[in-house]
Amino acid sequence: MIEKLTGTKETVFHPENLQVRLHINVEYEDYPMHWHTDTEIIMPIENTYTVLINKEKYLLNPGDIMIIPSGEIHQLYAPPTGKRYILQCDSALLGGLYGIDSISSDFYPCVYIQSITGQAYQKQLSNILHQVADEYLTHPPLYEASIASLLTSFFVIVGRNCLNRERQHTSSVKKKQHQYIDKFLHICQYINEHCAEDLTIDELARLAGFSKYHFSRLFYNFTGVTFYDYLIKRRIIFAEGLLADPNLSVIEIAMQSGFNSLSTFNRNFRAVKKCTPTEYRGMHSSRQIQCPEELDVKITSIL
Repeated sequence: MIEKLTGTKETVFHPENLQVRLHINVEYEDYPMHWHTDTEIIMPIENTYTVLINKEKYLLNPGDIMIIPSGEIHQLYAPPTGKRYILQCDSALLGGLYGIDSISSDFYPCVYIQSITGQAYQKQLSNILHQVADEYLTHPPLYEASIASLLTSFFVIVGRNCLNRERQHTSSVKKKQHQYIDKFLHICQYINEHCAEDLTIDELARLAGFSKYHFSRLFYNFTGVTFYDYLIKRRIIFAEGLLADPNLSVIEIAMQSGFNSLSTFNRNFRAVKKCTPTEYRGMHSSRQIQCPEELDVKITSIL
């Protein structure tokens, strides 16, 4: 279902002229920790579905609805059999809804609507998602406008009925956590894009606006690894792509990946991939390896 994953960021591809993507998902496949700029709506149709957000597991039963807002890192676990709607909405679609910005902060870390409550609005939301799926699959005339209209109604109902009004009084500590999440998502993306350069913890701390000590502690709380370990793993992932090029020597790849010596590159590559770069290249050329593993970033409390 995830078509493109860069680090922990999923790039969502929408059909032409449509700001949503619907997966009627029946796959027995778990999805690693990831985030995207889309707002995601999940509703199991058959069997359960498990979502992990901020170390808290939610077991969704058929008819339950979960809304995961933009930028929230989450992980998905599927049972051996089942069926569920996974609807991803472009942030531009929600941003165009007048007044949505006044409640958008209440969506974090998620909105969880259980069918067991028997609330009338839950049935309304469920019916809307079925209508969206029908429009999405059958493409009747003006289906794009119809889907946009249905989702407008969906979020109006959510805003009026489902958001916990007490969230409006969320403590300053909780708000600061989400500010940190946004900031460290940016930091991780910056490292991913510049990992082959001579990055230092002092430079990243200045970019984040923290002292070196405070940055180190928050980075570890956010990712579950030290800055140095994160950088090394990103460089190894970068090097894996270069090893597919037979015209580059291993020492050239080491230098282009940000390592200052071949021995350092070999030692770190073996620690992460359990083989040397040369062995990895040999397996790659004979098509015996799987796709490179993405760095598993664990989100924990930032307090």
